Amino acid sequence: MKNILIIGSTGQIGSELTMELRRRYGYDNVVAGYITGAEPKGELRESGPMAMADVTDGDMIAEVVKKYDIDTIYNLAALLSVVAESKPRLAWRIGIDGLWNILEVARENNCAVFTPSSIGSFGLSTPHVRTPQDTIQRPRTIYGVSKVTTELLSDYYYYKYGVDTRSVRFPGIISYLTPPGGGTTDYAVDIFYSAVKGEKFICPLKQGTLLDMMYMPDALKAAITLMEANPERLVHHNGFNVAAMSFAPETIYAEIKKHKPDFEMEYDVDPLKQSIAESWPDKMNDICARREWGWAPLYDIRTMTIDMLNKLDKRLNG
Repeated sequence: MKNILIIGSTGQIGSELTMELRRRYGYDNVVAGYITGAEPKGELRESGPMAMADVTDGDMIAEVVKKYDIDTIYNLAALLSVVAESKPRLAWRIGIDGLWNILEVARENNCAVFTPSSIGSFGLSTPHVRTPQDTIQRPRTIYGVSKVTTELLSDYYYYKYGVDTRSVRFPGIISYLTPPGGGTTDYAVDIFYSAVKGEKFICPLKQGTLLDMMYMPDALKAAITLMEANPERLVHHNGFNVAAMSFAPETIYAEIKKHKPDFEMEYDVDPLKQSIAESWPDKMNDICARREWGWAPLYDIRTMTIDMLNKLDKRLNG
């Protein structure tokens, strides 16, 4: 990677990934792509180049790629799971029609492309415990359907045209910098905000609902390490399982209470979020990512909780 375009640079992952890549590859070599109404601000705006980059406009993407001599595209444009269910056509237009535009530009300009998939690509018929890399998926949400299509379309461009496409299946991602944006796993971010603010947390998922989770530094590590990996080592290319920790609401609540003993939580189950969560894995098997490109997380639930509380407390309470 020499010149990198981040599409969706102001989103949950994009805002932190853009800055991490700038630190690694040079501030002038990473372009923050954005759409109208979601312009970069603060350090993200001031630290490097930025450009309008709407995935639904292939010509616009091509112009940016040529202007900045881009060789690697991180395509993070998507609607999250709960939002996508209320706007299925828009979710498809951004997630799949947009990906088609990106892949065509990549094919014509010899770019590598990272487009994240998700645990949402799995369904009720998927094995939920140590979910294999290669297994039945069959999701029933538009978010999941679009993620499976993302994996397949990216593989198609790799095998048919030789486009260097790569992706991971992200678990729920926990960050102290970017607020939740409409995902099923967002409760695992919200709970920290409530704890630091001294508020009772209202949990939208049932007790015992296990889900894979990952701290943002590990998510950034996965996205960058995969794109830096030697292609000769890769057996798979798209849809790598990556795992760090798996927990239910009561588990993360108990971990937080070790540091915030007065913290309280009660349940008020959201039927849509619960149904989506129950169709996703309890814990993925990420042996292929470990073998093929050396994946290994840095954080577990204990170390993530300590860091998250400290960082969020400084951010919210000075």
